[in-house]
Amino acid sequence: MPTILKEGAPATGVPAAAVTVILTLDPPVPAAALAPLIRPERTALLIIDPQVDFIAPEGAIGQAGLDLGVVEPTLGRIRPLLAAARAVGVAPVFIRVITRPETDGTALKALYERRGWPVEAVGICRAGTPGADYYGVAPHAGEMEVEKVLFSAFAGTDFEARLRSRGIDTLVVCGFTTECCVDCTVRDAFHRDFHVFLVADACAAYEPALHWGALHALSKNCALLVESGDVVAAWGG
Repeated sequence: MPTILKEGAPATGVPAAAVTVILTLDPPVPAAALAPLIRPERTALLIIDPQVDFIAPEGAIGQAGLDLGVVEPTLGRIRPLLAAARAVGVAPVFIRVITRPETDGTALKALYERRGWPVEAVGICRAGTPGADYYGVAPHAGEMEVEKVLFSAFAGTDFEARLRSRGIDTLVVCGFTTECCVDCTVRDAFHRDFHVFLVADACAAYEPALHWGALHALSKNCALLVESGDVVAAWGG
């Protein structure tokens, strides 16, 4: 039950200071109950945006000065998930954003302008640059990869069709960042009638409030929360 300090305008009558928000997350699905829900033949493990620009110290976010302290512990929980998935035949799916000037959305550029941000900042993870490369984990030959242009792995891609062609209807999701690309992908998956399990301790955001807030919202509406150790155990690890 995390307590989150969130900056911003307080409610009427509340002193101008951080607002304390108490979130009670739904309990994770235990390993004993989890195994029949994530059977290998119908399940994919989604690893979202493990890329240099997002999570490496030398990438765009690291160079901008954001705190990347959550990255290595999170990767340390993603790696056993990936090993367990490969060992039992769960399909790993590596998802990353690849941007190009011709695919930069009008709405995204306008949003940056209206926030007073440099429009050039939309050029993160540019095709052909080191920033778009995988970091910390990477696919083996033949494993599924999804290239997206914004947040959701389903928007503007053939991802759903590729999953359906393999008989996959269940997704175990981890990666970066919880409130952005993980959130958007989980919501889109649920709207497409996939069963979604979100690995709470194998996702991360740059701010704790964003991470916990996203987990709270998604668990109330779109996904069941699980823990990495329980997923590994359910897959025989």
